Amino acid sequence: MAGQYSLRPNSSSTSPSSSHILASRLLFLLTLLPLTLACFAFLLQWRGGLNDPVIRWSPDQHQFPGMSTSAPSIPSHSSRSDCVDLLGRSHSPAFSYYRDWKFDYGTDLKPKICITTSTSAGLEQTLPWIFFHKVIGVSNFFLFVEGKAASPNVSKVLESIPGVSVIYRTKELEEQQARSRIWNETWLSSFFYKPCNHELFVKQSLNMEMAIVMARNAGMDWIIHLDTDELMHPVGTREYSLRQLLADVPANVDMVVFPNHESSVERDDVKEPFSEVSMFKKNYDHLPKDIYFGNYKDALRGNPNYFLTYGNGKSAARIQDHLRPNGAHRWHNYMKNPNEIKLEEAAVLHYTYTKFTDLTSRRDRCGCKPTKDDVKRCFMLDFDRAAFIIASTATEEEMLAWYRERVVWTDKALTLKLLRKGILTRIYAPMIIIQGLRNSGIFSSVISSAVHHKSAKDQVLSSVKISNSSRPIESGVISSRKVGIINKGDFQATARRVLEILDDHSDLSATPPLSPPSLDDDLPAPTHEY
Repeated sequence: MAGQYSLRPNSSSTSPSSSHILASRLLFLLTLLPLTLACFAFLLQWRGGLNDPVIRWSPDQHQFPGMSTSAPSIPSHSSRSDCVDLLGRSHSPAFSYYRDWKFDYGTDLKPKICITTSTSAGLEQTLPWIFFHKVIGVSNFFLFVEGKAASPNVSKVLESIPGVSVIYRTKELEEQQARSRIWNETWLSSFFYKPCNHELFVKQSLNMEMAIVMARNAGMDWIIHLDTDELMHPVGTREYSLRQLLADVPANVDMVVFPNHESSVERDDVKEPFSEVSMFKKNYDHLPKDIYFGNYKDALRGNPNYFLTYGNGKSAARIQDHLRPNGAHRWHNYMKNPNEIKLEEAAVLHYTYTKFTDLTSRRDRCGCKPTKDDVKRCFMLDFDRAAFIIASTATEEEMLAWYRERVVWTDKALTLKLLRKGILTRIYAPMIIIQGLRNSGIFSSVISSAVHHKSAKDQVLSSVKISNSSRPIESGVISSRKVGIINKGDFQATARRVLEILDDHSDLSATPPLSPPSLDDDLPAPTHEY
């Protein structure tokens, strides 16, 4: 027995030693394995065996929307100004997408998309707006400029950007537009000879008519009318690409309607809305009916309507014969009722009243009296009327209090509730893209490079004849026939989800900005079957 007990200490003394060796080897293997995998991955990438997403989306690979095949370096900064400081002065691009800041487009990129706008905004707004849309696939811009946008320091920069055509409101332009066929037609006549927003609405329609001719001459496939406080939001595509979105639209569709989401600011000191605003109120068309009406009163916050301004979206039209504008929000055709579809995911982001100064800037553009009766002549939407009266009659402190109460989302509990319900949503893609552009130094580079640019002020208008917005119509009345309904099978080849098909265009009047549905409206729920 004594011999047996004498053996146990020896046995027990060897067991911890073996366990220690085993643990050390296991720890060594666990340390060596990730290092080996990391070295192997580095070797594969160095030899070209892995597809680096940064390289994959670079301009050289032609796989990120809107990029060209050349990649010159960003021009050096030859001058510094307040505008350059505001728009960023980074000397090194943050992303490889932006190495070619000019965003020249190859002829093989289809479809070709253009945007037209009427603007008086400065570079701090127009440059981010232009280059954001270049990133998502827009190739050409037709800018009808007035005010600050037409000043030499701003317009010279705009003209220097490839794909941007600047049209000034000159006497020659006004004479050409005075000969437009629109003045002899009834669809826009209810807006003629009225002040403020009505005058702007007519001016936008005349500019859109001219832009159609320019788009045809430039070989464009699609045209969109946007304001410079609006951004396209092409969700539903793998690459966040407007070009891919419109490429997937069936050939027998003439127009695509994009419902708009409206900005919901959380501060009263916003300076750069595209980079600072991420919360939006969703459009009725993108919400279940019970959610929309069930939270309607909470979403109002004492305002006249669900949205501060319009809620009927914007649209893209396929360039074709006899195309014409139908107001700032829609397009039409002189010879047929166009086939329209409305997409379930893609939208327009409207950054409205995002800055406190928007109250006074709108007031200063209109000479109407601040009375309830007179503002009805000047503004089409209830909130615009109320904002004009406040801006015209209140002190700055009273205006700020009103702005915080009606526009700024200061109630955190209500904000969280509506975010959970889906009424409000966070959208970061535009903010990230524009901030990346800013950090890359593109905005400051285009400003610096415009110093030696020669103005083409007299060249753009001379190439456009706008007595008609399209080819002349043959004698006789405008055809009222409708294009056949699109079959469901036509949409099975595309990943886009279509909210509804619109083909009732018996009312040929221009489509004005319209408020979203109210509790008094009895509307069918959106269609989700396609």
